[in-house]
Amino acid sequence: MCVTEKSLHIRTATLEDVPALVNLERVCFTSDRLSPRSFRWMINKANALLLLAERNDQLAGYALILYVRGTSLGRIYSLAVSPDFRQQGVANQLMVAIEKAALAAGRSFIRLEVRPDNAGAIRLYQKLGYKHFDVVSDFYEDHTDAMRMMKVLQPEPDALQNQVVHYSQSTDFTCGPASLMMAMKTLAADWPTLDQTLELQIWREATTIFMTSGHGGCSAQGLALAANRRGFATTLITNSDDVPFINGVRSDEKKQVMACVHKDFMQQIAASSITLTYQGLDVNELRNYLNDGALVVALISSYRLNQSKSPHWVLLASISDTFVYFHDPDIDWDDDKTLTDSLYVPVTHKEFNRLLGYGRPRYQAAVILKAPNA
Repeated sequence: MCVTEKSLHIRTATLEDVPALVNLERVCFTSDRLSPRSFRWMINKANALLLLAERNDQLAGYALILYVRGTSLGRIYSLAVSPDFRQQGVANQLMVAIEKAALAAGRSFIRLEVRPDNAGAIRLYQKLGYKHFDVVSDFYEDHTDAMRMMKVLQPEPDALQNQVVHYSQSTDFTCGPASLMMAMKTLAADWPTLDQTLELQIWREATTIFMTSGHGGCSAQGLALAANRRGFATTLITNSDDVPFINGVRSDEKKQVMACVHKDFMQQIAASSITLTYQGLDVNELRNYLNDGALVVALISSYRLNQSKSPHWVLLASISDTFVYFHDPDIDWDDDKTLTDSLYVPVTHKEFNRLLGYGRPRYQAAVILKAPNA
């Protein structure tokens, strides 16, 4: 990418720019600096775009955006302007350029974090149309909080349901319990504090074995039973009555264990108040439940999000005419992600229909909760 405006040259960074970028970090920031290794990663390997602004062959600033794979979301990771070029519109032009690039890459939402005491940056973002939507405590290295801001690059008429609770899974294998906990706490605000004890308790209740090694994961049947035991009106929708995930297991012994657990779950469901329906799933079907005041814990394939070939549970928070918004309980801290990347993740209807389900044949499942006594 190459843009020239008012003698300011904006282009995509290369590895040869790393020394100058590191020097700019040193001049601009006293903490939370990007290292040479981080810059090389962002330029060469990350799902990101790093734009430089130059004037008279001098580095005036840069803007770095991370793209959340498989979604319509981009996140401004860092913005820096050299002291020699401040108050000259450099930051504004970099932001405009990065937004155009994000839109061209299929992103409709841009999010960012900013220090509450950075009045100049906040004014710039507000001028560009960013809205404050959250505060995160202890975000920066010096323990300062951060303001979260967001801009919709394409008109989005429907408001988000901002009251949905988020909880981050504490293990690699508890996305199902974490998603269920988010739904239960949202639907019943007086519910106990969400913590790892409850997370593992639900996992013990709902788990089966579906991997060749490691810990077991939770089936839709187990999660539905866990919710129903806690007083929530529960509907389970799946497109198959087969044992979930059994095709992904090689060991006959493990397959026998899975079949035994699944049979027990089904007997418990038959004796419960859970509504069980066998049918395929799509966005329009799930939207009807959300419009009726329910929340939906849905099974997706995480491959389109993070290249991981594993089933994954998320909580659908809202569905508009254009986008599905979901809370992802998994925050990949090692991939420079934060809660901002996992909260109300926006995905087009078409893309989310591709995400729904896992494996071959494609197994679909959703656990739908309504508040107790609803």
